[in-house]
Amino acid sequence: MVLCAVVLTLAMPLRTYLSQRNEAEQVAEQRAQLEEDVARLTRENEQADDPAHVRAQARERLQYVMPGETPYQVQLPGATAPPVEDLTKPKHDNDPWYTDLWRPIAEPQPTPTKAPALAPTVPPAPDDAGTMTIPDDQGGTPR
Repeated sequence: MVLCAVVLTLAMPLRTYLSQRNEAEQVAEQRAQLEEDVARLTRENEQADDPAHVRAQARERLQYVMPGETPYQVQLPGATAPPVEDLTKPKHDNDPWYTDLWRPIAEPQPTPTKAPALAPTVPPAPDDAGTMTIPDDQGGTPR
C-alpha cells in the first residue's frame, strides 16, 4: 500500500518533468532555426548594400545590360512556344480595378512567335520627270 502511494505521488511530478523537458527541446530547436534565419537575412541585407550584387541581381532578374553590351537571348531548337491564350476563358469580371492593372505584370505573358522573313524592299526608281511613283497597297493606280 505504501509503495502504491509513493508511485502515485511521484507519477504526476515525473510526467510534468518529462513534458517540460520535451517542450524545452522543441524550443531549443526552434531557437536554433530562428538564429539561422536571422544569420541568413543578415547576409542578404549585407549583400543588398553591395553595388556589385545589386548589378548582378538586376542583370539576372530584370535582364538589364550595361551600356555598350550586346544582349543575346538563346533559343534552343527543342524548345516549344508557350500555349496561346484561350479566348474562350471567362475574364475576371468581378475583380477590383487595381487587379486589372497588376495582372499583366504578375502573370506571364505569351511571347510573340517569330515573324516570317520579309523580302528586301527596293525603292522605286524615279521616272523621267524626276518624281517617284509609289504603288498603292490596295492594288490601285500609282500615286
